[in-house]
Amino acid sequence: MAAPMQHAAEAWDRAAAGWDRNTAMIRAWLAEANEAMLDAARIGPGMRVLDVAAGAGDQTIDIARRVGPAGVVVATDVAPAMVALAQDNLRRAGLHWVTTHVADAEAPGEDGAGFDAAICRLGLMFCQRPLVALQGILRALSPGGRFAALVFSHAEANPCIAIMSRVARRHAGLPVDGPPPAGSLLSLGRPGLMADLLAEAGFRDVTVQPLAVPFRVPSCSDYLDFVRSAGSPILDLLRPLPPESRERAWDEMARKLEQFATLRGWEGPNELLLCSGTRP
Repeated sequence: MAAPMQHAAEAWDRAAAGWDRNTAMIRAWLAEANEAMLDAARIGPGMRVLDVAAGAGDQTIDIARRVGPAGVVVATDVAPAMVALAQDNLRRAGLHWVTTHVADAEAPGEDGAGFDAAICRLGLMFCQRPLVALQGILRALSPGGRFAALVFSHAEANPCIAIMSRVARRHAGLPVDGPPPAGSLLSLGRPGLMADLLAEAGFRDVTVQPLAVPFRVPSCSDYLDFVRSAGSPILDLLRPLPPESRERAWDEMARKLEQFATLRGWEGPNELLLCSGTRP
């Protein structure tokens, strides 16, 4: 495994238990966007579907229920601990027509597999070479096969992520100005970028639609508890720091994120891009 993806695998392995523990919160946050993504991929009974960067398998369960036992679902992720969690979650749900394995999103290893559809929920932006990942997904699809993905939009539409990233990078001694680095949370949010990448990869009928997906929890501390247990990109930035320096960063984030508190609880704005295309 190439060094950047090995690093990503290790980072997500460390966050896997926290991600799985927060599945109910994540599911509530992404419920409508998730359904919109599966609709955009036109997933239905009996189909063969590839789930790239599947994580702990939350959306994989929804795919499997859509295709039913006459269908086939293959779920991949770069992090072995995430794949193990997905296997457990799928087994408990009784979805025996799903298989899982470890694979880099930039090398899914499914060339010529003839999938009817493929999806990637909040995974593409972590690829150092997203075009390579999209080209591999295209090769895995049958002609006429559909692909749909969710990625984060630009920083102005995702102020909570932007705040946390800037604070974490500053405390880690990293640059905070300029475009988001490749492989980071907001790296695919520049307007027009995803449409260009999908077209360059060879997809047709490309659409990119912004979706408002606010994160609602009772308090700011609840949100930060989630990030501190499952937010691998932020955790990874802070991990090299001494404990006291990490805590100063978290305290600064908490102060700045309190601006999103409301009378009904805490509501962090998020905008995702629903991206889709067809293999010619």
